[in-house]
Amino acid sequence: MQTVIQEISHRVASHRDAMISFLRDIVAIPSYDSNIRDVAARVERELRALGFDALHYAPYGDIVARIGGGKDVRYGERTLLYDSHLDTVGVGDPAEWRHGPFSGDIENGLMYGRGTVDEKGSTPPMIYGLKIAHDLGLLDGFTAYYFGSIEEWCEGLSAQVFVEEEHVRPDFVVIGEPTNLRVYRGHKGRVEFRVTAHGRSAHGASHWLGDNALYKMQDVIRAIPELDAHLPDDPFLGRASIVATHIDVRAGSLNVVPDRCSIVLDRRLTFGESAEQALEQVRALLPSKDFDVEILRYTQPSYTGYRREHEQVFPVWAFEESHPFVQSAIAAARAVGLETTTGKWNFSTNGAYWAGVAQIPSVGFGPGEEEVVHTVDEHVRVDDVVRAAEWYALLPAMIGTRAERGEM
Repeated sequence: MQTVIQEISHRVASHRDAMISFLRDIVAIPSYDSNIRDVAARVERELRALGFDALHYAPYGDIVARIGGGKDVRYGERTLLYDSHLDTVGVGDPAEWRHGPFSGDIENGLMYGRGTVDEKGSTPPMIYGLKIAHDLGLLDGFTAYYFGSIEEWCEGLSAQVFVEEEHVRPDFVVIGEPTNLRVYRGHKGRVEFRVTAHGRSAHGASHWLGDNALYKMQDVIRAIPELDAHLPDDPFLGRASIVATHIDVRAGSLNVVPDRCSIVLDRRLTFGESAEQALEQVRALLPSKDFDVEILRYTQPSYTGYRREHEQVFPVWAFEESHPFVQSAIAAARAVGLETTTGKWNFSTNGAYWAGVAQIPSVGFGPGEEEVVHTVDEHVRVDDVVRAAEWYALLPAMIGTRAERGEM
């Protein structure tokens, strides 16, 4: 195994410049509002050049490519999928960026640009890691997929469409969201609510004739922090939370008393909680029958025109550190000299589907720090992008070793 690890390290080093150049290319291509068409075309060229096959676009618009395949009599064929989402959030005001949001500038070992961490930074090492694993025979007995997904606005939806419509169900999934090169094994769940207050419109000059829905919402808004302070805590995942993130009013003009006011609530769920229980907690805050609350539904079509409505409920999930797949991931980290303590994300990922709904063994591993996600001057350490490829290349061997021992 030590010889294999040394060969992986050598091959990763030889591909360093190619991976960095590839990352700069895809960072330079805007891909917000879930439109990955152009960046996926650049990824497609790299996949073809590296010899991936069965390359195609899933119905939702994700780019999918395969490498490896073939039965291994030692432990049977397994399907391994590496998921890296190619869409990003917007950039805000570009003038606030010291480095251009699509520049891919490198300074003091850091590459800057939207998506460097969330999550284009995991795509080059995933692809090159799988290529190296294939060339070294580490994918014998595996069919491995690179899944360049769409995630930002409805995590897990495109993964669900891929599994259900293409009938590919992985045995193991690696999620490339930033983990600072640690193995992550879970995150909290999420649900989005809309609370609406109903009132009566009137001219602003005679506002006392109306019933101001904006004023009526004040009591609910004040109650949200109090609810947040008393939500349960989990020893691993951390405290549940709720926060108001958006407010909107309906009025005929700027001098009309609004007859409707709505707020959106972001509710993070920990173990022991359900979306239905969280809904009842919010309902208990409403002071009268002039209010209603609903779980939001995602209705936007993808850039391909594919449409599937999705209730904005994303399950909580975590695997125990003793789980064989988690142990394989830890063993790969140890073998390439990385941190072996496991962690979890504070935000939600495609794992909400892979692990939370489909119950597929899943871990997270990617370069970059969670704290710089969605920030101005988002950046990633170039060395970490390259080093991640060693872990991605070695993981199949660690899974195979445990499978040979009958542990998977």
